[in-house]
Amino acid sequence: MKIGIIGSGIVGQVLAKAFLSEGHQVTLGTRNISKEEVVKFQKENPQIHIGTFEETAQFGDLIALAVSGGAVIEAIQLAGKYHFSNKPVIDATNPIAPAPPVNGVLRFFSDINGSLMEKIQGELPEAKLVKAFNSVGNAFMYKPQFAGGKPTMFICGNDEGAKRTVTDILTAFGWETEDMGMVEAARAIEPLCMLWCIPGMLHNQWSHAFKLLKA
Repeated sequence: MKIGIIGSGIVGQVLAKAFLSEGHQVTLGTRNISKEEVVKFQKENPQIHIGTFEETAQFGDLIALAVSGGAVIEAIQLAGKYHFSNKPVIDATNPIAPAPPVNGVLRFFSDINGSLMEKIQGELPEAKLVKAFNSVGNAFMYKPQFAGGKPTMFICGNDEGAKRTVTDILTAFGWETEDMGMVEAARAIEPLCMLWCIPGMLHNQWSHAFKLLKA
């Protein structure tokens, strides 16, 4: 597939290299194509194209949102909402507020009875959003290796076809997938980011992931 990744930070870079490793064509979208770290990334990864948000969204048969939660709506607007229509869109964002953690717990700008994903879906009613990659650190997004076996990625979204596409991607990336249902399930999935970060914030322990055990 042609993969467009909106966001050139570490998460976007990790996903870009992962998709390339799986044989996809990849464009990494950035606000500033001359930014030092972006130029360095392209020199090191010449097979990955660098483009504006709009070029990236237009390019992708599948789009991944890998910007900060506070910047995602503006990024979508810069990319052009019409470029997202009828495409699977992986939502890897979290609604992390620009405030310090409290005893290791991140602050969110969302409410427990709402999610950032639902807000994004409202901005992009024709897009086929799937929540994924928000509940683990970037070091483990591709081919994670844990003593307890494959970790679990929790996903949700309103389009069954898009969720099957993302499940296939997650399988190729080395994950088990658990479909938690419709977009409202993001209200439970997004706070997994808080839970994942607590051991790191309190004890500098970042090498873990979630796994759903079944009887």
